[in-house]
Amino acid sequence: MRRLALALLLLLAACREETARPDPVALTPEAVGHYCQMNLLEHPGPKAQVHLDFGPPLFFSQVRDALAYQRMPEQSAAILAVYVNDMGAPGASWQTPGALNWIPAEGASYVEGSDAAGGMGAPELVPFAEAAEAEAFAARHGGRVVTLDDVPDEALLAPAEAGDEADYEQMLGRLPAPATE
Repeated sequence: MRRLALALLLLLAACREETARPDPVALTPEAVGHYCQMNLLEHPGPKAQVHLDFGPPLFFSQVRDALAYQRMPEQSAAILAVYVNDMGAPGASWQTPGALNWIPAEGASYVEGSDAAGGMGAPELVPFAEAAEAEAFAARHGGRVVTLDDVPDEALLAPAEAGDEADYEQMLGRLPAPATE
């Protein structure tokens, strides 16, 4: 009886359809960042998209945000694919990273620790399809080339540099005074 049950279990496992990796989708004016809900085309730097086992992909204003999302222990939906902009693709620039130049996140070479800030002003992991292009970027902008597996958690969670305190004080000064009763 146990052998029959084991044989049936193996047969069912063999018949189970594997979920196909979804293709990346084009970056359009309707795409908004998953966390910030801001239009992605209004922000510079590379973007990312995460495909779950349901619904449309989640877009991210910065590559590091998508990779942090992927590593979150609270993330319970099955991730089918993560794509990032290839910043070495023809026509890709920091202001216009590209709408169709998506590469699988796990195959990219990333520049970590460069002077480049992402779309939300935080440190960014800059992805390239070719390691040589990543090395050339690192030579110009600092940082080191790493694979996805070598990206430290700290690089995904590093805070953005704090702005000048005088600017902060000016912003606070422009707020209306609280109403008194």
